[in-house]
Amino acid sequence: MRSGRFRRKLMCTVVAVFLAAGVPAVAGASPAPGTVANTSPNAVIVWDRNAQTAIWDVAGQQPQVQARSFAMVHGAIYDAVNAISGRPYQPYLSAPRTNGRESVDAAVGTAAFQVLSSLFPAQQARLQAQYDEWMATVPGSTAAKRGGVSVGGQTADAMIRARQDDGAFGDPAWPVGTEPGQWRPTPPTYASDTAWVAKLKPFLLPSTSMFRTAGPPALTSAQYARDFNEVKEIGAVNSTTRTLDQTQAAIWWHDRHLGEWEIKRQLATGQHLNVLQTARMFAMVDISEADATTACYNEKAAWMFWRPVTAIQLADTDGNPATAADPNWMPLLVTPPHPDFTSGHTCFTAASMSALAYFFGRDDVTFSAYSEASGTTRYFRSFSQAIAEVIEARIWGGIHTRTADIEGAKIGAKTTAYAVRNYFRPRL
Repeated sequence: MRSGRFRRKLMCTVVAVFLAAGVPAVAGASPAPGTVANTSPNAVIVWDRNAQTAIWDVAGQQPQVQARSFAMVHGAIYDAVNAISGRPYQPYLSAPRTNGRESVDAAVGTAAFQVLSSLFPAQQARLQAQYDEWMATVPGSTAAKRGGVSVGGQTADAMIRARQDDGAFGDPAWPVGTEPGQWRPTPPTYASDTAWVAKLKPFLLPSTSMFRTAGPPALTSAQYARDFNEVKEIGAVNSTTRTLDQTQAAIWWHDRHLGEWEIKRQLATGQHLNVLQTARMFAMVDISEADATTACYNEKAAWMFWRPVTAIQLADTDGNPATAADPNWMPLLVTPPHPDFTSGHTCFTAASMSALAYFFGRDDVTFSAYSEASGTTRYFRSFSQAIAEVIEARIWGGIHTRTADIEGAKIGAKTTAYAVRNYFRPRL
């Protein structure tokens, strides 16, 4: 079966990337010297939920925009908690001077609040009330809380300064092509958005083009025809070969309320992580996701390849005798407003799942998440299973070709490999 062959090939690629990176196979969740004792509730989890409220529930940012916001929040939180813990790990941006007696809860809340306030000034009153309520519950002495506020404020300031003029929210429109293979807006929305993500300053990578691929297959190639005919058959809105489970998976993975948020918090709770462990894991995952997304969009800008709906409706122009046009073909899902190659969601998910596999030192960790869009909960036995499923799900939804998904997942894995080789490492 072709999908099984590609899945095995992808998993081999992910493993090879980590071996080449020289990443030690150790459980990142093991306690480290200077680890801060667990608080109840875990402040990092609480403020991740608060960040989700600001970023998605109120602001409604799309995933490629959310990535930057979550990365900023958790980068600042991690630096604050790591500093108070005695700096057992490399800081991301800053390591304020501490005595270890500062309130971690105050530091986490302050770091998150200040970053979120800088991102969403229109939410200032709501965020201030949320922060004040949090601070009223923080235990400890006045001096400890004051110290925590100072540390969290310093790491937030460092993050805000680092992301000034980083290219966010620039020109949203993609160039429109007219030749076969070139991207153009797709029905039913005919939208063009978030092109600026391709030029966003990376958080970790020295260059967002460092993982440049050879590009999509030539229109006249056999590989292109295989990709084309696969998505045409199983990704159509009226497909007779797509199963109910495949339909639900396509919708589940397309939910803008990302399951990855719930998965991250579920793992922190279920694996009994303390505050430092949670802060490190969330920062590793979210910052890797952000850079993988930018690298993917940089790839989109480089190749500007048309989406399946355009390719299928205009197949009589591609010069390939193994493809046939269907001017009425439509996908199961609404096509996002940017080019096909590479898939943003497979970049994002491969980055997050490979970061989790590194952190826990194993692949076979179980987790699940619910989607309101599909009305279903999906269960996974491993991080690699989630990567494999998102690759299929974007095809089942009719919005990406297999090659775009596979190459996107490779970029995500390579981004994480670079991240864990150069950042968040134990200090020797």
